[in-house]
Amino acid sequence: MDFKNRVVLVTGASRGIGAAIAQAFAREGALVVVNYLRNDEAAARVVEACIASGGDAWAIRADVTDAAAVEEMIGQVIMETGRIDTVVNNALRAYRFNPDARRRFQELDWGAYREQFDGAVQGVCNVCKAVLPHMRQRAGGSIVNIASDLAEHPVVPYHDYATAKAALVGFSRNLAAELGSSGIRVNCVAPGLVWPTDASRETRESLREQLAEQTPLRRIATPEDVTGPVMFLASDWSRFMTGQVLYVDGGLVMR
Repeated sequence: MDFKNRVVLVTGASRGIGAAIAQAFAREGALVVVNYLRNDEAAARVVEACIASGGDAWAIRADVTDAAAVEEMIGQVIMETGRIDTVVNNALRAYRFNPDARRRFQELDWGAYREQFDGAVQGVCNVCKAVLPHMRQRAGGSIVNIASDLAEHPVVPYHDYATAKAALVGFSRNLAAELGSSGIRVNCVAPGLVWPTDASRETRESLREQLAEQTPLRRIATPEDVTGPVMFLASDWSRFMTGQVLYVDGGLVMR
């Protein structure tokens, strides 16, 4: 895939899946905007890795749940580069995939759901609202939202997280239906458990082994496994795809 002369914004890109996605785009020649929330050093390391990979990158600090901050970020990117071709909405609220410590439904209040909705849906909504006038003007663009296979197959019922990700899929499909006539595509990539990441570091080895045994490809995803499907949906190779969900979980979910 050739992303030379393309500008790609990746939110939540200072670590984990987001960092892997940013570096993958950079390897294909993209100019990558590394959005992050608070870890300046981690974001700088990702930028250095992107440049070392053959692309270009710079980091912008912004809370995607803050609409004003997102507007400022998008405005800065467009002022500096003149364009945004792809947005990968990867940022999320902090979460721990630890089945032993997770709260059951009776232990959750609505605030827990709202916190995950703010990260998974409000953040994406803010970014899309800010970037869409530019994409409409250019009559093109690709938005890729990072969902989760837990919305389809709650092998461990993380109620608040998975419900918010299911809402993100619904949001994405409605947006895809509205924006198709403007040449803008909206799709989702839904990974299963990805290890190692900050969110999965507390997932005990026995559970990872159990999930691997249930998975046709017999292993757990790495952050790098997620990058190919994201890049595919951002590329012209998928130019007639919108409103779709690609499950990246080794075949655990088959649709």
